[in-house]
Amino acid sequence: MIKYCESEEMYLETILLLKQEGIKAYSIRIAERLNYSRASVSRAMGLLVKKGYVTINPDGEVLFTKEGKHKAESVYERHTVITKLLMNIGANQELAEENACAIEHVITQDLFELLKEHANKINNESN
Repeated sequence: MIKYCESEEMYLETILLLKQEGIKAYSIRIAERLNYSRASVSRAMGLLVKKGYVTINPDGEVLFTKEGKHKAESVYERHTVITKLLMNIGANQELAEENACAIEHVITQDLFELLKEHANKINNESN
């Protein structure tokens, strides 16, 4: 069964990417990155806090909990693996990124593991 949480996963992935870029994850920056309203992001951050994925420190910075960071890294891993596979079969980077972003939210963990194994085989063969 597929558990579909695209919006939640997009927020978590965006927070992760901001942090990887050395940018503090404030709601305004998340809103700008996703092109969402500040009100939508504020509501979403409240939901992510309730689910135990993030905390918000006194100055408003969004911080991951252990569980939230793990989930964000998992989403990002799906995104990168699927993007690479799509580029491997001939998609340009823009097309691969766009489609990976959609696929990463609906793919089952079992199928993703198969794709990841295949990607690893391709990488090993090319080295």
